[in-house]
Amino acid sequence: MLTIRSTSFRTRVYRLGVWCTLWLTCLGMSGCSQFVILSYLIHGPPTIEPDFDAETGKSLTKPDTTVAVVCFAPKELQWKFPQIDDQLATAVSYRLGQNHVTMIHPDYVKAWTDAHPDWEKAAEIGKAFNATYVIEIELAAFSLHEGTSTTLYRGKTEAYVHVVEMDPEGSGDGERIFTKELDFEFPTRVPRSSYDQTLNSFQKEYLSMLSERIGFLFYERFAGDMIPWAS
Repeated sequence: MLTIRSTSFRTRVYRLGVWCTLWLTCLGMSGCSQFVILSYLIHGPPTIEPDFDAETGKSLTKPDTTVAVVCFAPKELQWKFPQIDDQLATAVSYRLGQNHVTMIHPDYVKAWTDAHPDWEKAAEIGKAFNATYVIEIELAAFSLHEGTSTTLYRGKTEAYVHVVEMDPEGSGDGERIFTKELDFEFPTRVPRSSYDQTLNSFQKEYLSMLSERIGFLFYERFAGDMIPWAS
């Protein structure tokens, strides 16, 4: 089973550091500025609205909403990274589930696609599971090394993330209501050395970060959440 690492430890440490810095700064201030900082400390930093919510006026976290995830990878990527489509769909499903989205279990979706190899449209999956939305991830490129290097790791993904909304009347039809082009690298600034980490370990970590980057399209995040991704 793929391990999903939350924004977790490094991000929580980062947030704690920010809050401690603000608290110390606040002690040396007076008047209005001090109250602004205190409000920040009490209520936490402002969150960033997910792209999906902002662009559609809808939300995956609403009650009675169920979501399925499916991923498509071209044959050349599957040859180099076997099961990358299933691994990413699973990672994103778990990530969304951790953030208050009711998910169709990825194993059920995989079992259905295996049993229906000629499926063509995401709406077919939505109909099969009576889902409210289907997230369709279309991989265009996926790599784990920095350029042509064999000793430096830096994951890179180019993909399109689509959302199909199913007809609430139960006709089985679906409409694509959201598309986002994704160009994601991790680490964002400095590649990792293969002497410090195995390729298998890095791939698991990269898929975890990629799933969170996709997740940020659908749930709130803090402005500093991606700062720890630099190295």
